[in-house]
Amino acid sequence: MAACGGGGEESAGGDTTAPETPAPEVTEDPNAIQRSVVGLHIEGVEGGAWSSAPFGALRLWDNGTGWSQIELEKGEFKWDNLEGALENAESKGMSDILYVLGTTPEWAAQEVNEDDYPQPGAASAPADLDDWDEWVTEVVTRYGDRIDAYQIWNEANLVNFYNGTPAEMAEMTKRAYDIIKANDPEALVVAPSPSTRLTGAFDRFFPEYLTELEKLDWPVDVWTVHTYPDGQGTPADRALLVEKFTDALAAADAPELPIWDTEVNYGIAGPGDIEGREITGADAAGYVVRTYVDDLRLGIERSYWYIWSLQPLDFLGIQAFAGSDAEQGFFALDNWVIGASFDGCEESAGAVTCNFSRDGTPWVIAWATDGEATYTTPENSQLVCDPLANCEEAGPGTEITLTEVPVRVYLQ
Repeated sequence: MAACGGGGEESAGGDTTAPETPAPEVTEDPNAIQRSVVGLHIEGVEGGAWSSAPFGALRLWDNGTGWSQIELEKGEFKWDNLEGALENAESKGMSDILYVLGTTPEWAAQEVNEDDYPQPGAASAPADLDDWDEWVTEVVTRYGDRIDAYQIWNEANLVNFYNGTPAEMAEMTKRAYDIIKANDPEALVVAPSPSTRLTGAFDRFFPEYLTELEKLDWPVDVWTVHTYPDGQGTPADRALLVEKFTDALAAADAPELPIWDTEVNYGIAGPGDIEGREITGADAAGYVVRTYVDDLRLGIERSYWYIWSLQPLDFLGIQAFAGSDAEQGFFALDNWVIGASFDGCEESAGAVTCNFSRDGTPWVIAWATDGEATYTTPENSQLVCDPLANCEEAGPGTEITLTEVPVRVYLQ
């Protein structure tokens, strides 16, 4: 494909340009895809850092804002990082905040292990659940008008994040639910996020957690999951992890609630001896776009990309920072998807085609499920562009070779 200028306008050489698609306005139209489907973590948000790419929801994790990092001694609180993160978000007009209530301070822990994250004791269940109740009450009464969603815990099926029992986690969920709803009835109570890439850890924890939660009458408003595939995995592998999670919910006859993927990235090493990999260029941008388009067809209401950083982070396969390829993926996503109506996807002969429209103008986002696939453009086709704004003319009936990087097919 012919390269062209990055950013907003796409071209294919000469005078051929894509139809103008200014940044979409987020509307109250129930058929329009809202920017809140695109969530993000931001390294250093507590100190003023912000993303140069568009997004619509912020999750506070790895920002020094956990319980263990705030209530340093019983009844003694250091709110600086949480205050800084909220003030920064509010100054940017961001109001959709997901706050993670865990982790346990050392003084409140049942047991203290050096491998606990983010510090010793943090993975323990509280020795006295009254301490948990008091913590949740403190947060929701202090920030009820500034935080609108509370997640109980992060990756509760991994022992370095949580080493208590599923029953204890269910009880903590119920206690938090009752406290939050009593103080802020409109707030969302978001379930702990299990990681799916380690099958044994998922199977050990999550079904039993659901069993215990059912006994307590399902005290959550949103289900969550983490769908990092292994270090060599692709969005197709991530889709299988989504299916694994939804199958577990169905097997437990859990209520149908919104599902959020509260952490996702690719190329991260593991499990076991599986090596990580660096993902750059159109692949990086394309994985970003495909993740969120896949969400639409797989029933995931939003995903939080991990993580917008100040500089490259060695353990991540896809880096997201100003000037990165992933940044261009977020701009393409905003241009291709946000503010549009989603009209469903079809899968045939190794290709996925998803249909969108805005103000009466239709287009298609298409990719190969694995490797390559041949795709014939529709009768009203005019242009095909990738997420890095590389475009080529593609009139009616043009055969193009799709890869796993999604492209947008502009239609007249």
